Amino acid sequence: MTKPTLRPSNANFSSGPCAKRPGWQLSALSGAVLGRSHRSKPGKARLLDAIEQTRSVLGVPADYRIGIVPASDTGAIEMAMWSMLGPRGVDMLVWESFGKDWAADVQGELKLSDLRVLKAGYGELADLGAVDWTRDVVFTWNGTTSGVRVPNGDWIAEDRQGLSFCDATSAAFAMDLPWAKLDITTFSWQKALGGEAAHGMLIVSPRAVERLQTHTPTWPIPKVFRMAKGGQLIEGIFKGETINTPSMLCVEDYLDALSWAKSVGGLQGLIARSDANLAALTAWVERTPWVGFLAKDAANRSSTSVCFQIVDPRVTALGAAEQAEVAKKLADLLDKEGIAFDIASYRDAPPGLRIWAGATIETRDLDALTPWLDWAFTTVVPA
Repeated sequence: MTKPTLRPSNANFSSGPCAKRPGWQLSALSGAVLGRSHRSKPGKARLLDAIEQTRSVLGVPADYRIGIVPASDTGAIEMAMWSMLGPRGVDMLVWESFGKDWAADVQGELKLSDLRVLKAGYGELADLGAVDWTRDVVFTWNGTTSGVRVPNGDWIAEDRQGLSFCDATSAAFAMDLPWAKLDITTFSWQKALGGEAAHGMLIVSPRAVERLQTHTPTWPIPKVFRMAKGGQLIEGIFKGETINTPSMLCVEDYLDALSWAKSVGGLQGLIARSDANLAALTAWVERTPWVGFLAKDAANRSSTSVCFQIVDPRVTALGAAEQAEVAKKLADLLDKEGIAFDIASYRDAPPGLRIWAGATIETRDLDALTPWLDWAFTTVVPA
């Protein structure tokens, strides 16, 4: 196959941190509050602005609280689990690496005895019908490392007795989240909008606030996880008074990303862009015999972290180590050519490729990428 001539204008297809918004330049950060305390009036104003613009773009209900917390999505989901789990049994849904990590922490660190782990392999979705909503339920909306997402929120009981804990880090700003069914929702800036890393977002419903005010965990709560004191919510967390020192450069970058999100039609515009990107990749897979989606059911297929496996018989006949080497050579070749950076599958996932298709990616860049994927395959696996 002849090497293509048309190149993507942006080669950043990493699934996290993700590509910056189209047209981003360093000058977008010129308004950052630097050299000042984040607790100064200008600092707190920018943090509160980030919270309220998040509410506006995502359509978060007015009675839900939104906080900026440390340690990215990991910090946010761990903060929620350590602070609110315990009063009820827990169902953990696991079908990819991060859900597996959360289940391991609940089992190994919190040591909850009444714990069920509902598992599925990579490319599949756990049995949503087996969930018991008299219990607390922890799940990822979109499996960033498997390319499998829940299709919708219909499976979440409206009359649930337990709380729903949703890790939405690669779903926020790309998928429609039904807030009335989500009690705790977490995500990070570096995923769907391509913000800078190390900051997490924690969104809690009135039911979650009630849990925080009425439940005292039996284990010690580190300061960076503490959201209540003496039976009262620490309200400042949800008004821009962060637990630890945030990067105001990162805050400014997130505000820039939110402003761009509004300029492309808000949440529905973002969803449409991501869906168009998935459609472009789907059309490529349908006409390409050597590649297939890792996610088996199209209804559960991620529109952001799109995961592929190599299905060509010449590769599938190889052993696991040899298959992994083929996938590595593909990713390395495209990286060397400057066509696609960081598209190898996640280290714990089956060997293959993973391409970010969230809203900050232009569909024309995916259209330019796919001939290069074909060229790389024919180069690595010649006829």
